[in-house]
Amino acid sequence: MGYLSQDALARLGFKHVGHNVKISDKASIYNCDRISLGDHTRIDDFCVVSGTVTMGRNVHMAVYSHVAGGEPGVELNDFAGLAYGCHVIAQSDDYSGATLTNPTVPARYKREIKAKTVIGRHVILGALTVVLPGVVVAEGCSVGAHSLVTTSTKPWHMYVGIPARPLRPRSQDLLALEALYLNSENDV
Repeated sequence: MGYLSQDALARLGFKHVGHNVKISDKASIYNCDRISLGDHTRIDDFCVVSGTVTMGRNVHMAVYSHVAGGEPGVELNDFAGLAYGCHVIAQSDDYSGATLTNPTVPARYKREIKAKTVIGRHVILGALTVVLPGVVVAEGCSVGAHSLVTTSTKPWHMYVGIPARPLRPRSQDLLALEALYLNSENDV
């Protein structure tokens, strides 16, 4: 996987780029002036990022993932991870049939759903998971592969299914490892 150079990242005009950010040269990034990337963020091949997006430190987007912040925005907090083919969106057409849909139709003939979507610290989304507009996936949640998250979650729980439902609490042992990791960075 080839990554964009630091010069190439700077030329794209991001709102903010932290230290050691890696973006595949095969990723598609739109609206860079509305995107902030924290330290050690990595975006892999064939990912698409657009609209208002804020990524904290150590955020990872695996191959074929898509984050569409639109106007309201998507926030991916520290240590969040999207496995292969995840989709996190902050706006969507109205599928009820009450209005027209798709970006070729003028706004006055459409009714879009627009709401900020938040992926909390230490959240991991399994492969092919979809998170809908306005959902807050709370800190520490893990979401099983191919789930559809339609409502906000409780912190430190595991979720699965369509729609995603709580399965059981998730261990918080990783917080001790986070502390060790962050302390080791200070030693360098």
